[in-house]
Amino acid sequence: MTANLKKAELHCHLEGAVPPALTLSQARKYNVDTDAFLRDGTYVWHDFTSFLAAYDAVAALFRSEDDYALLTETYLDELAAAGAIYSELFVSPDHAETVGLGADRYMAGIGRGIEAARARTGIECRMVVVGLRHRGPERVEWAARYAASCGNPFVTGFNMAGEERVGAVADYARAFAIARDAGLSITVHAGELCGASSVRDALDILRPARIGHGVRAIEDAELVARLAGDGIVLEVCPGSNIALGVFADLTAPPLRRLHAAGVKVTLNSDDPPFFGTSLQREYETASRVMGFTDAELNEMTRTAIEAAFVDERTRADLLARL
Repeated sequence: MTANLKKAELHCHLEGAVPPALTLSQARKYNVDTDAFLRDGTYVWHDFTSFLAAYDAVAALFRSEDDYALLTETYLDELAAAGAIYSELFVSPDHAETVGLGADRYMAGIGRGIEAARARTGIECRMVVVGLRHRGPERVEWAARYAASCGNPFVTGFNMAGEERVGAVADYARAFAIARDAGLSITVHAGELCGASSVRDALDILRPARIGHGVRAIEDAELVARLAGDGIVLEVCPGSNIALGVFADLTAPPLRRLHAAGVKVTLNSDDPPFFGTSLQREYETASRVMGFTDAELNEMTRTAIEAAFVDERTRADLLARL
């Protein structure tokens, strides 16, 4: 049982972490019919495109600073109850712009939730701003400029998420240069819906410290060796892989093979209620189904903290808590 293990999460989309009960509460607040994307307490989608549509519909129910403070605090409380001491949340100013909230108020609400959860549970949290790939290079550059200039102390990284099959990685290089020049740490989604070549392109062109997912790297032994040799950390999300049909069942995701090859791997929940998972469940599955020992799971947590986008004093404090 992994309930007593300390945990850390590097890959979770804030709007993808909304519990169905909170979605229903928000829908009542704003008088929105949820039948198209939530039925019997379960989010409704059938492929990645419809998943994005359901995700956006849920995100549209959060329209104020208070809404985002509540969502952030709710999720971090859940993590802390499962033993997590650190979380990185992927946040999208694009969603705030879509509902008319504005990026600054969006970030302020999330920051309030982070502070409230930390005061009550001790969990540390940082924000990684994401640009949405399927909205095109100009919007991703806009997100990078916002991340670079917003001055929010919780914003420590930049990422690109969304539909991995849209555009070429090179189309987004300028956005990552903007973020890197501002001192932000870099991670990027690659190698889940697309194959090993997407991971290689991300490494060559965007030069991230971490790769979100990256599991399709297993298709290329030379690439796996490169990941191990360069110390690139993979934010692995087995539940997401299964839900999206990347792998057939929980015995298939290559977490064990990547770990055995010396690749630095971490466990994450991605969009937990959409994918029928949680960070606790990911740790439990790694233990019960994939055969990882507690010592190996603790090693993954340590890897996550060592790769976290935090200042060195915070990192030392978190490592001491292990």
